[in-house]
Amino acid sequence: MKIADNLAQLRHEISVAEKQFQRSAASVCLLAVSKTRSIHEIMIAINAGQYHFGENYCQEAISKIETIAHPDLIWHFIGPVQSNKTRQIARHFDWVHTVDRIKIAHRLDVMRPENRPPLNICIQVNISGEKSKSGIALDEVDDFINALESCKRLKVRGLMSLPAPVRDFDLQRKAFSVLKQKLQALALIRPWLDTLSIGTTQDMVAAIAEGATIVRIGTALFGPRNATKQTIC
Repeated sequence: MKIADNLAQLRHEISVAEKQFQRSAASVCLLAVSKTRSIHEIMIAINAGQYHFGENYCQEAISKIETIAHPDLIWHFIGPVQSNKTRQIARHFDWVHTVDRIKIAHRLDVMRPENRPPLNICIQVNISGEKSKSGIALDEVDDFINALESCKRLKVRGLMSLPAPVRDFDLQRKAFSVLKQKLQALALIRPWLDTLSIGTTQDMVAAIAEGATIVRIGTALFGPRNATKQTIC
């Protein structure tokens, strides 16, 4: 397993990008996308100091969370959220990055246990306007946030997006820049909005250049994934 070496290399690349684009040191969180990965693989990453993990599939994730039972781990739900899975997600996760329906947000709010801190959420924005992708339109974000003001067990932290993939670095930055500008405008009156969940293995550096605070990395950390059919939430 080269997971520990890959993790060290990723941390180095993030640090270099932070310096290159005048970002504060350690301002970017590496979120390890551990969907379909084994407990053994995740433990290697944990032993190398990785504590943030992102999961797409409810049943698989809850099994991992309960089996590992590490008090320092932060679990992020990064898959589509179905109504009948909101209780499990609200109970087991620390973050949800894929909130794009008011109904889902309200269900997460109601289902969040009182003995846990408010659930951190990001609003998913479909920045490229792709019909095949989830997320609300950019001009719907303000009304969406206003609609969540009554949710006491949720903490809206920022925005998340997965733009259409492009290879050109400048085009990658252009898509992320739109989201960055939106978050900056929102934060003028809502200073608690501090999170921009953007960037994957393919466009991590462009995301950091445009203000990413969380980058979601799977393949570059764990290696190629064996495609298996899973039940999504």
